[in-house]
Amino acid sequence: MPAPSGPPSPTRPPATGRKPDPGAAVLTDAFRHSPVHTVAVCLFGVAGAAVALALPAVLGHTLDLLLDSAPGVGAALMLSAVLLVADVLLDALVALAGGVTTARSTAWLRRRGIGHLLSLAPHRAADRFTAGDLVTRLTGNAAEAGTAPTTAATGLAAVLTPVGALVALAVTDVWLAAVFLAGLPLLTRLLRTFAQGSSDCVRRYQRVQAEIASRLVEALGGARTIAAAGTGARERARVLAPLPELDAHGRLMWQVYGRAVVGSSILVPLLTTVVLAVGGLRLAHGALTVGELLAASRYAALTAALGGVTGQLNALVRGRAAARRTAELLALPQVRHGTRPLPADGRGRLELRGVTVARDGAPVLRGVDLAVPGGTTLAVVGHSGAGKSTLAAVAGRLTDPDSGQVLLDGVPLAEADPAQLRREIGYAFERPALFGETVGAALAFGAERPAAPAVEAAARAAGADTFVRLLPRGYATPLADAPLSGGELQRLGVARAFAHAGRLLILDDATSSLDTVTEHHVSRALLEDVRPGTRLLITHRLASAARADLVAWMDGGRIRAVAPHALLWQDADYRAVFAGTAPDPSTAS
Repeated sequence: MPAPSGPPSPTRPPATGRKPDPGAAVLTDAFRHSPVHTVAVCLFGVAGAAVALALPAVLGHTLDLLLDSAPGVGAALMLSAVLLVADVLLDALVALAGGVTTARSTAWLRRRGIGHLLSLAPHRAADRFTAGDLVTRLTGNAAEAGTAPTTAATGLAAVLTPVGALVALAVTDVWLAAVFLAGLPLLTRLLRTFAQGSSDCVRRYQRVQAEIASRLVEALGGARTIAAAGTGARERARVLAPLPELDAHGRLMWQVYGRAVVGSSILVPLLTTVVLAVGGLRLAHGALTVGELLAASRYAALTAALGGVTGQLNALVRGRAAARRTAELLALPQVRHGTRPLPADGRGRLELRGVTVARDGAPVLRGVDLAVPGGTTLAVVGHSGAGKSTLAAVAGRLTDPDSGQVLLDGVPLAEADPAQLRREIGYAFERPALFGETVGAALAFGAERPAAPAVEAAARAAGADTFVRLLPRGYATPLADAPLSGGELQRLGVARAFAHAGRLLILDDATSSLDTVTEHHVSRALLEDVRPGTRLLITHRLASAARADLVAWMDGGRIRAVAPHALLWQDADYRAVFAGTAPDPSTAS
């Protein structure tokens, strides 16, 4: 999008004095996603309105012809029948096209929201929204926003019908139109008051709704802890604590809507009755024919449909409020990528230059400088909170530093081709998440899908092949039918990382749940059975640090020292990092 010329000064608002509505921008994009379907809904609605406006006049004229036994009755009856059929058919087409448009818009909003969410650095959304809030925005809010294109498209017909009917009423008899117009200001004021009062109620209702969803997701995630602690009643009360506030906002929302509906339900029939009464008097004095009175009564009823715009406004208000919540998610900044390829002969040299990362205003990494030669196994150790996992995230570009630069084989990660980056950087985590229908598919999950023999070899290297083959269908066992312990889950996570090992492999405390023998087997396989490259091991284990080529000792978000483990072991502060861990006799002399 081209930059606007002459942007307003940052110290003062734009000339309009109003900020652009992000919810409106999202709805505009939703319109553009399904222009054909939205236009079809609009055209069918307008055509239906035209038929509805023509039908009373044709029926009235037909009635007069029948009463007068005038010629042309057959043609008039045929035209009336055609218009009646067209009225029903167009209503059906509006319903069908509107349903398709709503479904497409909702699906597009959800795909866009999920795609944007997955394009963010993993911490971005978690820092801003809770899991339950995200689920609400991507499901319920997206569904409500998805109705807006259809509602707006049918809104033209909803307004055209009563306005056209009022014009037709004036053409039929100007005095009847004048009677109806006398009460129109009250109806207009009623609709305006509803639109203004409803928007804020809906916004607050959706906010509290998301808060309850967030608390419920938290409780479900910690269900075992809650059961073990016997605090189910307390957690239920905590999850449902916002219900009174939700009830208050919901009641207020329905009160606003109810007042508008009741007001229009009283005012509209009253206006219609007065019009019919005056029409009856006009008929008695010969100013109207029976057919014209029939048409006038129908036009009065259609003009009264202006009160039905309340429902349209309510749907638009809810859709716009929901779109604003979706827009808040879409406003989170995406990770920017480059196109530079990594050198084909690179061995995985990793460099961090002045890297600083802050979370919630507090520094987690402070000006970190680190150079890891290609092919080196580097263990990163330090007390909890030292910044080890953040260092691992920066090294593999799961997050970007607030300042500084990270390079792989001389290429800044921010400039590298993202597809190649994901192929060349492998990860294993402390709590791996498995994706796929089967165990084998979960191990093959990644930027590229390795062949089955490679997957099985990776599982053997990670010590997972033995227990996988004991499952009912081995590697073809559905994940839902594979009960896994914490250690088995970690071994599968490590196996997946081995299967996708590139020039840089990062294990973020990925062996913490393994027994000593298995951990030793995995460490040896990492050096001997996996594609050669640089290894970054975030670890609390003394044995893992001892087997590494180098150790980066972190303290307070800084690199305190980089040296072989045996050399660092001479420092009492370094030994304190492993307090409570049995020393390795070969290194702790």
